[in-house]
Amino acid sequence: MHHIGWSRSIGHRFKRSDITKKQDGHFDTPPQLFAKVKTRERLRLVYEESEDRTDDFWCHMHSPLIHHIGWSRSIGHRFKRSDITKKQDGHFDTPPHLFAKVKEVDQSGEWFKEGMKLEAIDPLNLSTICVATIRKVLADGYLMIGIDGSEAADGSDWFCYHATSPSIFPVGFCEINMIELTPPRGYTKLPFKCFDYLRETGSIAAPVKLFNKDVPNHGFRVGMKLKAVDLMEPRLICVATVTRIIHRLLRIHFDGWEEEYDQWVDCESPDLYPVGWCQLTGYQLQPPASQSSRESQSASSKQKKKAKSQQYKGHKKMTTLQLKEELLDGEDYNFLQGASDQESNGSANFYIKQEP
Repeated sequence: MHHIGWSRSIGHRFKRSDITKKQDGHFDTPPQLFAKVKTRERLRLVYEESEDRTDDFWCHMHSPLIHHIGWSRSIGHRFKRSDITKKQDGHFDTPPHLFAKVKEVDQSGEWFKEGMKLEAIDPLNLSTICVATIRKVLADGYLMIGIDGSEAADGSDWFCYHATSPSIFPVGFCEINMIELTPPRGYTKLPFKCFDYLRETGSIAAPVKLFNKDVPNHGFRVGMKLKAVDLMEPRLICVATVTRIIHRLLRIHFDGWEEEYDQWVDCESPDLYPVGWCQLTGYQLQPPASQSSRESQSASSKQKKKAKSQQYKGHKKMTTLQLKEELLDGEDYNFLQGASDQESNGSANFYIKQEP
């Protein structure tokens, strides 16, 4: 990848398409803010049960969604390998060292426990953050998590996040940072208050100190233009805009689409690219959606975003001052609020004293 103007500086012909022209308040994201990426680092994976090889998906080689053969067994997660997955001629296991390494954690002391509550980005609806429950504690810092009110009886829709994942948060994170928190499906006591929900269910919030509180000096700012993978249709790379910043969390808006298709993405995600990356690498770029394409695709390829969850998203949250008074009844309260809609300077750690 290269910065805007690189092709001109070396005498290479490069035509910038009309869709990348900046609008008022929008500007290209500096290329140094992105992880170093190459075309070959995006992988097309095909499920081996797919006979016609059409059951596939795209991801980055450092995606937290993929792991080496044997990983599931090593962390104590149930995994059944079907007869179809016996290696065919020319097929071999991918070496473990090619996969992303996660931070080592110490599980010997105070640690996450089954039944603890937290807030998590719904991996099947990335525009929402939901109330969730730890369903199983695995080895090497991995957790099986279920979205409250939306779980299958057999746990088949639980998902796996590492304890250091930037996609899980302590209870109270959304309210403090004025993010819409999605309550459990069928919950009727509105407006939804997470600490009231914990009392009603007799639940315990996961200790704040166990979450990843590192905030890098990422430099992203609201209004920056970039290219982003639509993680619900990961073969697509789209024109996008940063619309919110909460600590290391970015709200990515896909130009031309409604806000319901926005996605919460970590600032160090390998699925973010600088303006010009698709043109330089030859990867097809999805332009901003027109009115006609929005109407047609909303009923087809993007329908699954809506189908996953029709939960109530809650009323507008109270002010931070009101929240402090209501949650803590005047007790000492210490929370470094996210640098919302501002550039991160790398100095922020978020902390919230949990309600007794």
